[in-house]
Amino acid sequence: MIVTLIIICEVGFWVLLAAGLALRYLAKKPRLGAAVLLLEPLLEVVLLVVTTIDLKNGAEPDWKHGLAVIYIGFTVGYGHYTIKRIDARVAHRFAGGPPPVKPPRYGMARARYEGKLWLRTVVAAAVAATLLQLAIWYVGDASGTESLTGWQFTALRAAGIHGVIALTYLLWPKKAPPESGPTRVEPTRVERPPSVTKR
Repeated sequence: MIVTLIIICEVGFWVLLAAGLALRYLAKKPRLGAAVLLLEPLLEVVLLVVTTIDLKNGAEPDWKHGLAVIYIGFTVGYGHYTIKRIDARVAHRFAGGPPPVKPPRYGMARARYEGKLWLRTVVAAAVAATLLQLAIWYVGDASGTESLTGWQFTALRAAGIHGVIALTYLLWPKKAPPESGPTRVEPTRVERPPSVTKR
């Protein structure tokens, strides 16, 4: 049931996102579109409530409950970011908005960009680890919460790995290719026909 609900929440996220953007830019109803987009967090609330009820009813904590909490943490960390990027693309495509800003590719600008993404991963991992700890305390049986503890380490390990990747952009920033100057065009030489001497 939990896995099915996770899938429903993921599908629901994209359905609500598509509906909200369609109302905002195609139907020209920005307020209604914004209201639909504000329903997105309710999906995670429903998933959290159902997971809690499942544990309260005596279900043994396992990987499904851990996965549900990881999904909630990821949505908290990256949900708004994802919506904002897709909104910019749709606004440009259908409402004459400015072109979406592309992520920087080189130098310290790229390092800062990767650092901000890593901070989102840290937020996602912190939310997941905190909710998992609350679930562990709620269950109260240390012998039956090894799976939840394992998911905590998974969340923290993901943040650590992402941090190492982001650090490489700071220590070894990617350099932009050298700009080639204007190519020099050699003047074409016009061959003159040999002069004919009059006799």
